[in-house]
Amino acid sequence: MVTLVVATTTDPASINPAAALLAMPGWNPGPSFEEIRSFENQHVRLLQHDKGIVEEDHLDLRWRDKTGEEVDELVFLSKHTAVSNRPAITVHPIGVPHLRDDEVPPQGGKPGWAALPDPRIGPWLRLLKKLAESHNLIPEFEITLEGTHHGPVTNKPTMFVEIGSTEEYWKRLDAAQVVCLLIWEGLGLGGSAAVGNWSRESDKKKVLLGIGGGHYAPRHMDIVMKDGVWVGHLLSGYSLPMDDPGKSKVDPSSIGGTWKKSIQVAYEATKGAFPGGEIIAHLDHKSLKSWQKAAITGFLSELDIKIGKPNDFY
Repeated sequence: MVTLVVATTTDPASINPAAALLAMPGWNPGPSFEEIRSFENQHVRLLQHDKGIVEEDHLDLRWRDKTGEEVDELVFLSKHTAVSNRPAITVHPIGVPHLRDDEVPPQGGKPGWAALPDPRIGPWLRLLKKLAESHNLIPEFEITLEGTHHGPVTNKPTMFVEIGSTEEYWKRLDAAQVVCLLIWEGLGLGGSAAVGNWSRESDKKKVLLGIGGGHYAPRHMDIVMKDGVWVGHLLSGYSLPMDDPGKSKVDPSSIGGTWKKSIQVAYEATKGAFPGGEIIAHLDHKSLKSWQKAAITGFLSELDIKIGKPNDFY
């Protein structure tokens, strides 16, 4: 089983961390396929292509077909953009579970789909903050989660690690070095144990499924920054399209929109990524109207998904 770390030459926030990683010891050239270059180091394969980072679907299957190696997980390196232009390093799962079948995903993926979230997301977020602090990137850079969004399509546990939010910061070599060390230490390439390996025998098996809130999930973040918390999908408000019933007394379960499908797809993907785990939904109550909370809590009950308060995750 191998881990694919994927970078693109079209993005400085992707290729600079990849270059820093390749400057570490132990790398050798790997096979090339379809104009994609690869490098090998222990159980890690670093792939470089020349397209947009969300444009290469099914890299896990294509790598297996080329090499015979089964892929265990994928980590994509990318730039991050934000209206605020604030410097940040982010991690997040991927998918567009809220889109209708007739919608075209604006940034890859396929409608109604979510990748298995990489179990490393929570542990790596906490490691990332420590590395950023040790390299004096904090408080200049924000270290944060993002909600589930965009592609590409994959079949294995996946996460994105992004540097934002403008070209000035995409090119920052100190930020690239921190991302490099996150990969190096997080995957155990330096000789220490990898960070964030999920196991059925794990003492702490509670996994957060985030529902509601903004794109950067601040109320979910407050929980995730505690040691031992695992992270599944994070459905921001825009990933929960719900038809406003207005003043009419509508049965919450009959409220239209793709919100139910989004929750169910995200839950199933999270459950698949954490075999034996206890998936607990955490709602950002302040971001939801009363009728939305009633509909969502009712649907979660139908799916037999526990709704948790912060203390339920510790």
